[in-house]
Amino acid sequence: MRTSVKKLVTAVSASVALMGAGHAAAEIKIGIAGPITGQVAQYGDMQFSGARMAIEQINAAGGVNGEMLEAVEVDDACDPKQAVTVANRLVNEGVRFVVGHLCSSSTQPASDIYEDEGILMVTPASTSPDITERGYELVFRTIGLDSVQGPVAGNYIASLNPERVAIVHDKQQYGEGIATAVRDTLKDAGVEVALFEGITAGDKDFSSLVTKLKQADVDYVYYGGYDPELGLILRQARQAELDAVFMGPEGVGNKNINTIAGDAAEGLLVTLPPAFDKKAENQELVKAFQDKGEDPSGPFVLTSYTAVQLIAEGIEQADSTDPFDVAATLRSNSFNTPIGTVEYDDKGDMKSFEFVVYEWHSDGSKTPVN
Repeated sequence: MRTSVKKLVTAVSASVALMGAGHAAAEIKIGIAGPITGQVAQYGDMQFSGARMAIEQINAAGGVNGEMLEAVEVDDACDPKQAVTVANRLVNEGVRFVVGHLCSSSTQPASDIYEDEGILMVTPASTSPDITERGYELVFRTIGLDSVQGPVAGNYIASLNPERVAIVHDKQQYGEGIATAVRDTLKDAGVEVALFEGITAGDKDFSSLVTKLKQADVDYVYYGGYDPELGLILRQARQAELDAVFMGPEGVGNKNINTIAGDAAEGLLVTLPPAFDKKAENQELVKAFQDKGEDPSGPFVLTSYTAVQLIAEGIEQADSTDPFDVAATLRSNSFNTPIGTVEYDDKGDMKSFEFVVYEWHSDGSKTPVN
């Protein structure tokens, strides 16, 4: 009888002793590709934490069809060129399943390689719609799209009746993509977009941007990108006494922004996935993270856990480790996961995913506002 990975959490303690008595099982390699280093490594920490926990628990519950999962961890630093390098490394190591990548600009070129080489990829974090618009068979997500997240943000801003809105982005695939979706939503709602401005990721001095924002007399600023830049923008805007409400996507919703911005992070609006760690049915899993001294509340922790779970359940239900068989199984079934029921469309996108608007606080906590 096969051990169902759906019961992996409750079966862990009973299965550990049984595993110790047996011989070493065959292994299924799962690549985990994301930023271990670089400016957004804090998001990579979430990704690796979630994926490692899923692999640990699945193996402790007996593995998948009698085979153990083996993590092959690689660092792409959220850099597109490095992502191509590590994707080729995973190909050479015989990996057939990948959890990753995290940044959309890394996921897109890496997924070209995986599709060509017959490797199934599930990204737990990349939200750019372009990734699943190429007709690929082996690309999936456990996160929603910017074409959903952008309108959530734009409609919320519009509901506040702003006078003038500025939109700033980091000129990257993810940041500019989500910023464009917000801009289009605001225009459709009749809200004036006074400024649509790109900055350079990695810059430290945003005084000229803050000056432009003050001159444009904006009362709301939407930022598309990640927390290292927005944290500095918030701090420098506060120092310049810019009186505007700031908002950003899940790429800024991390406690690291408090370290950078300090008290200026108070009142920031952020769109994020729902707080999956607060769901009653996830409390046993949440405790497993806490017992290891890990924080399960990050937006990509349980989406990464779910990515591994889906790969495992796909292998189990297909009774095959062929990525094409697993892909067909994922598209034709529904799965109960820590992020809810997952069903896929033909593109590899989830049929349903919710984003929530939160107000961020200076202590790193957040409060839902919609």
